[in-house]
Amino acid sequence: MNKAQVSYTLKSFALDDFENDVWQSCREIGIRNYWSGIEAEEGRQAAARLLWTDEALFVKFTGNRREPLIVDPNPETARKTIGLWERDVFEIFIAPDSEFVSRYFEFEVAPTGEWLDLEIQILPNGERKSNFEYNSKMQAAAEVSENTISAAIKIDWRAFGQTPKAGDVWRGNLFRCIGKGETRGYLAWQPTETAIPNFHVPEKFGYFEFL
Repeated sequence: MNKAQVSYTLKSFALDDFENDVWQSCREIGIRNYWSGIEAEEGRQAAARLLWTDEALFVKFTGNRREPLIVDPNPETARKTIGLWERDVFEIFIAPDSEFVSRYFEFEVAPTGEWLDLEIQILPNGERKSNFEYNSKMQAAAEVSENTISAAIKIDWRAFGQTPKAGDVWRGNLFRCIGKGETRGYLAWQPTETAIPNFHVPEKFGYFEFL
């Protein structure tokens, strides 16, 4: 299934209120396979829920926790963390223009609450151009329990330069990176099926449908 629903709400809620009923209105999107398409171990699987308001996009990630966290012991959450993708992290890529998926935005959140936002463009020659100065003013929150990691992000529509309306379809993908070394896992909602782990494959993006 390569289509996911983005539910609309008028309700206000705190970003770190992971148990708020508003999330139950969203259909769960499984992040269960490695980038290769092979099913990941249950302890590494995750899920996401997408929600939108007139002001912003909200994404909640929930990941199983069965192994030590690979995180920075001294996290910095006041500014973006370059290289966050090298540790445990949840990610969403979003292309607002479904006809031009080679330009998209990348948002990451770690179990520590660290975050990262980037503007990406895949050039005709295949080269990836990353704008590290991109400033979405995203917000992030995270919580770690014995068996679960919860994380959420909020991105105002001005970060995309446009606001969707009901019925619109954007493109994108959802990911989880977990572990380190030879056992590091790269999970994807829509597997990219590249020879080596690579999330930056816009032609494999799924569809985010705004309800």
